[in-house]
Amino acid sequence: MERTVVRCAEGHVFSTTSFPMQQAERLGPGRLVRCPRCARLRSVVPVALEKQRQ
Repeated sequence: MERTVVRCAEGHVFSTTSFPMQQAERLGPGRLVRCPRCARLRSVVPVALEKQRQ
């Protein structure tokens, strides 16, 4: 399964295997997912991963 790194509305960053409807651009990037830090359903958005400089 592919994992997606996301950030919740409270600022917690975590990865999830279930990021429903990733291809539905008309709904925007946010989804409701249970945050493991808050233990609540939170609006989350994907985090753009940056390549590290060497």
